[in-house]
Amino acid sequence: MFHVGGARTALFNWALAQQGGGRFVLRIEDTDATRNRPEWTEGILSALAWIGIGDESPVFEGPFFQSAFEPQHREAVAKLLADGRAYYCDCTRERLQERTGSEHKGYDGFCRDRGLTEGAVRFRTPDEGVTVVDDIIRGRVEFPNDAQEDFVIARSDGSPLYVLANAVDDITQGITHVVRGEEHLGNAQRQQLLWPALGANPPVWAHLPVIVNEQRKKLSKRRDKVALESYREEGYLAEAMVNYLMLLGWGPGEDREIMPWSEMMPLFKLENVNSASAFFDEKKLRAFNGEYIRALPPEEFVRRCEPWLDPDWDRATFVKVAELAQTRVAVLSEISANVDFLFLDEPFSDQAAWDKAMKGPAAEILTGYLARLETVSMDTDSLKTALEEVGAEHGLKLGKAQAPVRVALTGRTVGLPLFESIEVLGRERSLARLRAALERLRG
Repeated sequence: MFHVGGARTALFNWALAQQGGGRFVLRIEDTDATRNRPEWTEGILSALAWIGIGDESPVFEGPFFQSAFEPQHREAVAKLLADGRAYYCDCTRERLQERTGSEHKGYDGFCRDRGLTEGAVRFRTPDEGVTVVDDIIRGRVEFPNDAQEDFVIARSDGSPLYVLANAVDDITQGITHVVRGEEHLGNAQRQQLLWPALGANPPVWAHLPVIVNEQRKKLSKRRDKVALESYREEGYLAEAMVNYLMLLGWGPGEDREIMPWSEMMPLFKLENVNSASAFFDEKKLRAFNGEYIRALPPEEFVRRCEPWLDPDWDRATFVKVAELAQTRVAVLSEISANVDFLFLDEPFSDQAAWDKAMKGPAAEILTGYLARLETVSMDTDSLKTALEEVGAEHGLKLGKAQAPVRVALTGRTVGLPLFESIEVLGRERSLARLRAALERLRG
């Protein structure tokens, strides 16, 4: 699955690349076989394409695969060894613990000057001073070198670790800006040392704020709804998702929020990204999505609803109520519950809705409206007037009188405007449902 945090990071990179005439480089880091499957790569490409990032744009490059750069990784290790910036180490965790007397202490540099010719490869970090990461978002971040251990850059079989492979790939591909989540700031400390050791100037760093849930805990795939695909499948519009994700840590100013990509992208500035954590508010996202749905041209709304409609349902009938439904759904998956009563032989049965509506004078309301419905003109004003009259006979305003009629006809307590629904449902089907509801009420 593609994490919404990854999607936010991708969009920030995409905006930056489009602004500066640059390139957005998609690299699949596939050297860990347990986390590498072709279908997962396809999932990444599909998720990115949904939010507007893909190979149809000249700004996009990829996908590249980290495994293709293995020769450069090994050359980099050899260079660092030859330059004295790295060394072989045969220490195990157990031997380190024996020397230090603690399982929590970092590597003690034991193999620095042993002259070994095989083993894992460690990078020789400075003993004094600080390593500085100049971050566009966080400013000057200092890491004391005496707190940094000599870290492993290659396993004993010669295969590189992420920290080295990532730096080498970036250098090889000419990466100028690295915009990523703040959890990688620790890697930046090490990569800030690796880049000049490999003869390159470090990139521009920008570490984005972490995204948190309503308890202000970092979004977790085990606890929170974080998969971009799940929102797509639920019926969120890509443009609404893009708009919302762009506001997680950044804003266009002037209290503007609902904005298309074409307007947001030119305004985006990395230096205006807030370093504080960003709250992923699903309720706000849902509200955004509702705004975008209501702004769709009616014919476009009908087209977007297609995946959530039963293939056997009559499209001409749906078109008659589409504009009514468009104002009442916040996500497209809600469309079925709003219109299914028009296509089912019997309305959806919701016992809770039935119990709530079918009490008091419900039977009398249904009986009175059924009698009027047999002869009343089938236009919304006449249908409404008829029910107002029935309600008045029992001392009820229209809102109260509607409840049992709505449940009898649609099966639900909320939905499309009642009288427009009756008009589309038709006289005979409406009468049949009212009779069926009365029979059920009377046992």
